[in-house]
Amino acid sequence: MSSMSWRKKAACHGLDPQHFYPETDEAAEAAKSVCAGCPVQSACLEYALTRREKDGIWGGYTERERRRIIRQRRRTA
Repeated sequence: MSSMSWRKKAACHGLDPQHFYPETDEAAEAAKSVCAGCPVQSACLEYALTRREKDGIWGGYTERERRRIIRQRRRTA
């Protein structure tokens, strides 16, 4: 898939972006539920991990959760 073509297929496409930038991790559940059924969830997550996105829900994960994934990958690399 080209670098950004996955975005057009995303479950969040056309939704209010603010929905994916919750104030707290606890408030992220609504956005995560949209991601849970998304056909391009893994592409979205990899995009965020590669670019070290600091804010928002990407691929169903908060920024804290994405940092954890990066640390785990470093340990197993």
